Amino acid sequence: MLVLTTDPVGPEMPGPAVRAWHLAEVLGRQLDVVLASTVEVAGAHPNAELASAGGGALPALVDAADVVFAPSGLVYVSPDLRGSLKPLAVDIYDPYHLENLEMAGAERAVVDRTVTRLAGVVNAALRRGDFFTCASERQRDFWLGSLAAVGRVNPYTYQGDPLLQRLVAVVPFGLPGSPPQRHGPGLRGVLPGIGPDDKVVLWGGGVYDWLDPLSAVRAVARLRRRVPHVRLVFLGMHHPNPAIPEMAVAGEARRLAQELGVAGKNVFFNPGWVPYERRSDYLLDADVALSTHLGHLETRYSFRSRVLDYIWAALPMVLTGGDSLADEVAREGAGVVVPPGDVEALEEALALMLAEPPPAERFANLAHRYRWERVAEPLVEFCRRPRRAPDLLVERAGPDELASEG
Repeated sequence: MLVLTTDPVGPEMPGPAVRAWHLAEVLGRQLDVVLASTVEVAGAHPNAELASAGGGALPALVDAADVVFAPSGLVYVSPDLRGSLKPLAVDIYDPYHLENLEMAGAERAVVDRTVTRLAGVVNAALRRGDFFTCASERQRDFWLGSLAAVGRVNPYTYQGDPLLQRLVAVVPFGLPGSPPQRHGPGLRGVLPGIGPDDKVVLWGGGVYDWLDPLSAVRAVARLRRRVPHVRLVFLGMHHPNPAIPEMAVAGEARRLAQELGVAGKNVFFNPGWVPYERRSDYLLDADVALSTHLGHLETRYSFRSRVLDYIWAALPMVLTGGDSLADEVAREGAGVVVPPGDVEALEEALALMLAEPPPAERFANLAHRYRWERVAEPLVEFCRRPRRAPDLLVERAGPDELASEG
């Protein structure tokens, strides 16, 4: 079993690498797994052999595997994956072409070319995959529409599987089975300006153009009049993948904090990226967790993996509504959901969660639902009995080709 990622695997891992790491961990309980990164590999994995897939190493890794699990972007750039006859599971949990509709400050023509190019990248992977994993039922509907558009919803995939469950399965981001443990100091008494009795609001993860850190900064600037010791911490400003530069909204958030007089007083920006094994120390130092975004298409089909860390740590949450995880948090009473861009509602929700946090038992159902061994079950089943998609084993014309025949 070959599990691939295009992000660094090691101490500092962004979400896609974390996902690959844990899925390899679950798969490795039943299969011989190689976890390979096209960027960088460091350290050791408990259930998998680590390998580099960069520098021309990928063809041999694919050739040695019986089944491959890869992100859609890598399928596009690698002819070894697209041309291979090996069963290929494609991860489409991140609809990145929708994210790029929110490229801040870019000209419309630039955004258009980027989004159109990425749609082509996605479509190439949709045409090749034997099995697909996405993050939610809402996403699954979106991806079924996309697969239909490229001709993958057809009598071959439909016969014997009228709901196409053997083609597309929900495999969301997951959580460790054990609760977070402290390994050392986190924020309090370490980050200058944050004391042991301060009220810490944590923005976990990176700051991206499709998120809304500006409303978060404005809300805390207002809240400090009522809660002088409130401290908002943006945990990761520098992405560990060197191919991903800082986005425009990150600089806007810094400038806004300076203009409002809260930078270094009530709002703090961690310049680096927290090592993955140390994230629990930072989560356990927080009083409330925060994730805000604006109302747009990316939000509807997003799956905010940072929210799962908040659930794991039983942190009271304030979230912008519009995505599936926010709906679940609201149903379980584990936090407050506010409308997009509503700074006043955001301030009130933060004040409420700091004063009256929900009991820890409200997080238990969510945490159990998203344990890695549970969410990975459809992928494990495919990889234990790998198969080629039936429509890829016959000569077929595509929808564009047939449409042109009239």
